Amino acid sequence: MAVRYIVKHPDPVLREVARPVKSITPQVLRLLDDLAETMRHADGVGLAAPQVGISRRIAVVDVGDGLIELINPEILAAEGEEVGVEGCLSIPGVYGEVPRAARIRVRTLTRTGESTILEAEGLKARAIQHEIDHLDGILFIDRALSLTHAEETRADVHA
Repeated sequence: MAVRYIVKHPDPVLREVARPVKSITPQVLRLLDDLAETMRHADGVGLAAPQVGISRRIAVVDVGDGLIELINPEILAAEGEEVGVEGCLSIPGVYGEVPRAARIRVRTLTRTGESTILEAEGLKARAIQHEIDHLDGILFIDRALSLTHAEETRADVHA
């Protein structure tokens, strides 16, 4: 496992629609492991392959209750809506109020190549949707109702 460099906006790879994974190879497994290590090292709750410069449909999420690996994820159903604050390791210092589905159902492949269905709500659903957006070249700033820069927040606190 290795900590990889996280590309920053406006790197063009962040705007590409990532290519599907055709088979589970040792390189795919290594990338899953590296994404998890890189995410944890950066204190994130999710990380997608395009964020480390690799245009493949692979992402990881961990909101504190265990690692979720996503390979070729597809949202099958979405219910409700919640607006919440999001940030992104590829856009440091920027936060936004983003509407997301409150509950989702996702089909994905496991690291052994089996298809599985995940159900998520709350922060886990938000994080999964955020990472799937990365695989489609969409950034949270594209969906945000409003944006705040960390410097503005600090200035408000000290004012």
